[in-house]
Amino acid sequence: MHATTLITGASQGIGAALARLLARQGHALLVHCAHRTDLADAVARDCLSLGAPQAVVVQADLAHETEVLKLFAAADAQLPRLTGLVNNAGIVDQTARLEAMSGSRLQRMMAVNVLGPMLCAREAVRRMSTRHGGQGGVIVNVSSSAVRSGSPAMYVDYAASKGAIDVFTQGLSKEVAAEGIRVVAVRPGITDTGIHARGGEPDRASRMATALPMGRAAQPEEIAQAIAWLLSPQASYTAGAILDVSGGR
Repeated sequence: MHATTLITGASQGIGAALARLLARQGHALLVHCAHRTDLADAVARDCLSLGAPQAVVVQADLAHETEVLKLFAAADAQLPRLTGLVNNAGIVDQTARLEAMSGSRLQRMMAVNVLGPMLCAREAVRRMSTRHGGQGGVIVNVSSSAVRSGSPAMYVDYAASKGAIDVFTQGLSKEVAAEGIRVVAVRPGITDTGIHARGGEPDRASRMATALPMGRAAQPEEIAQAIAWLLSPQASYTAGAILDVSGGR
């Protein structure tokens, strides 16, 4: 059976690595980006050269329901039936203590990191669920090992948003398991991506390497491998699971 996968936040980092990996496995892909269409276009070109039958780029702000609807309408119009959703898109902000965080920062964090994945999952369920005439599928949510530490004095808002994703994963998994949909999550540890620079600490991955059990940060491709397995038929009895890919942290 063909696979069609929508990856949010696929213009760089873990999302881009996953898109290239799935392209090698023959997935048709929707490469979502929030801002950098130039990077997303480059990822899509790579995917086509690596074997993806299709790779469509869509820009959307997932904090807004209308934009999520636009994203899924593009998938409906341009790709075969959706079989996989990877809720990978997420944001961090400057490291700070809670008392220094503005209300607008907190609202934006929850809108992008919690509301966006929930809206995307809702649209995926509407298309995949046997209850709605679908043929099943897989939803993979990208959480974070920050849920265990809470990221004090850094970004407790980000950690809290990922904690919400963990609970959402478990609840939705039970809700739709009998309808042919597996809902799972991965919790990456410190990964060498651009997200640290966006949080004001571009060297965080290398700086923290010696404090990690394996002595190094993860590469995006290592997280992508775990997500690809969860999407695959080899994970057919894995639902509601939250897989730590954190190097033992």
